[in-house]
Amino acid sequence: MVAILVVAGVAALGWAYSGQYNVAADVPHWGLTSRALALVRDRSVATGAAGLTVPDLADRDLIAQGAEHYSEMCTGCHLAPGVTTSGLRQGLYPAPPDFSAGTSLRPAEAFWVIKHGIKMSAMPAWGSTHDDDAIWAIVAFLQQLPTLDANEYSALTAEPDAAYDDHEADEHGHEHNASSHDELTNPAAVDPGETTMEQPSAVPHVHPHANDHEHS
Repeated sequence: MVAILVVAGVAALGWAYSGQYNVAADVPHWGLTSRALALVRDRSVATGAAGLTVPDLADRDLIAQGAEHYSEMCTGCHLAPGVTTSGLRQGLYPAPPDFSAGTSLRPAEAFWVIKHGIKMSAMPAWGSTHDDDAIWAIVAFLQQLPTLDANEYSALTAEPDAAYDDHEADEHGHEHNASSHDELTNPAAVDPGETTMEQPSAVPHVHPHANDHEHS
């Protein structure tokens, strides 16, 4: 048995050294190789994610922060509503998952993958440049991503707070508070004795060098 194992090992090393296995990214793995690698990957991720404490992923500030990070870091590989392909993604093997269509990863597993990356898959370890709070923010946004259309995604990544308010209102049938709207658009609706962030006290604007300007 030992002799057989030695011979098999020598043969495997010889074959590897010969360069006969094609590592090109445009040539798929053998089926057996793909299944073996997927098993190793999935078990490694599940083991690494065990015991992680998941924060409140419905927190709007966390989601807004995650939207910004996802737009900057992830769309080139994992796509987004309205982003259906990219030159980078087309050249990757294995193909990265399309997160705009959802993910089978549990939140703790998604956190572990984003933080630590995966060898030989082009998935970087973002934990080397981002803290845990930033990574949890991306995980929080991933939970919302499949519910967004292209316009909502574009608005959310451009103006995260305002766009998330609009998306929440559309999703749950909420209406803007009429009295708050009146206070913003009708100064008379605000108590004149109260100074608020929306209705600051009037302060005349004076140019510092008024004498230097002539108005025709």
